[in-house]
Amino acid sequence: MIRRGQSFLSYLYAFADFVCIQLMFLLSYWLKFKSGWISFEPPLLFRNYILWTFIYAIFAIGISFFIGFYASKRRKQFSFEVLKIIQIHLVSLLMLLSILFIFKEINFSRSYLLLFVINSILLTSFYRYFVKILLKYYREKGYNKQFVLIVGAGSLGKTFYRKLQNYPELGFEVIGFLDDDQEKHESDSKGYKPIIGRVNELEHILDKTLVDEVVIALPLDAHKKYGSIINVCEKFGVKALIIPDFYDYLPSRPFFDNFAGMPLINVRDIPLDELSNRFFKRAFDIAFSLAAILITLPLLILIAIGVKITSPGPIIFKQERVGLNRRNFMMYKFRSMRVQTEQSSDTQWTTENDPRKTKFGTFLRKTSLDELPQFFNVLFGHMSVVGPRPERPYFVEQFKEEIPKYMVKHHIRPGITGWAQSNGLRGDTSIEDRIKYDIFYIENWSFLFDIKIIWKTIINGFVNKNAY
Repeated sequence: MIRRGQSFLSYLYAFADFVCIQLMFLLSYWLKFKSGWISFEPPLLFRNYILWTFIYAIFAIGISFFIGFYASKRRKQFSFEVLKIIQIHLVSLLMLLSILFIFKEINFSRSYLLLFVINSILLTSFYRYFVKILLKYYREKGYNKQFVLIVGAGSLGKTFYRKLQNYPELGFEVIGFLDDDQEKHESDSKGYKPIIGRVNELEHILDKTLVDEVVIALPLDAHKKYGSIINVCEKFGVKALIIPDFYDYLPSRPFFDNFAGMPLINVRDIPLDELSNRFFKRAFDIAFSLAAILITLPLLILIAIGVKITSPGPIIFKQERVGLNRRNFMMYKFRSMRVQTEQSSDTQWTTENDPRKTKFGTFLRKTSLDELPQFFNVLFGHMSVVGPRPERPYFVEQFKEEIPKYMVKHHIRPGITGWAQSNGLRGDTSIEDRIKYDIFYIENWSFLFDIKIIWKTIINGFVNKNAY
């Protein structure tokens, strides 16, 4: 059966959100009209503000219930909650502005409204983070458990059991296995929970034992049993989850799609496939690259002069790289080597004591200043500020045969910096390790993730000991 406690927690979260919004109303009203820090304009009627704030709170809580934000999220990362909180408050703000427009309420401070929404997002995020940390602590101590029954004691079920033991903070406890081949699997069950029955005994066990979730981990040849197992789980109000026997071929976060009225497993769910996500990322790229070009313009001019006077040849070095959807583009860099043939530059790695480099070019490469012109690639739409680093076509053809999943990186725009680079995988480092980080970024992209990568890149510095 489903625990009644979850319903109580949902209402508790709703009440806490309401309290947070009202507290932020009082704080924002005081900051705007009473403190004298922001403005000295006379305050508008207090009762009007508290009325509209109450309506805003109703909107926010109603939206939260509608999108299921108060449901259990023990499997979700905190960044997911922050994103949802921002979305909820922005939609609530738009709804409140619409109501104010309809009722022709013009005596309402816009700066107060902005202050109030920002404060509400910050306080709600802070208390949600505190609650999440507190719940993780108590779950690790054995409280607030969710009980799991695994149907299938073979390699698939045992693999899931072992992985689940690595996350005690999630608060899941396996009560045992169900399997029709008990003699076959009991011999290698040391260190695992016992096999407590056969698959057809599931109804009896759910009737007598407290189970929150049933995880079906049966091999493909047992798929005929899935229907009856799911029917029994739904009869008792227990959640049923299926681990496909081909899960090794799936990414960490597979996505269910719908095509021609049939459910399909999207083998690789890419958040940037959504138009809204691509729009926000592109808008951020344009704004960030424009700001970076304007801020570094004096430095760009100085570097250009330095390149010109230290070696003959063009200031900008253009090289073909493979980008979004395997389309080639010309990537710009400040020239750091002596002029060479196209064949040489496109097919040779740069080494530590490469004789082709100029002295000034060595400095540019070590400090990553040679990559500043790539902000123009971002403006032109060839690249993004954050994404997998692009490679030359010659090496792409090699790596796609030698490194599994190498070509997945071309599902999104390449970047000036990326998750791999911000974790030290730059220059002469493992390509295999970089691809693992790139795929993680592609599957877990969010705007906050981009900000984190940019921040880590700045904090770690631009000097790269592996850059030759």
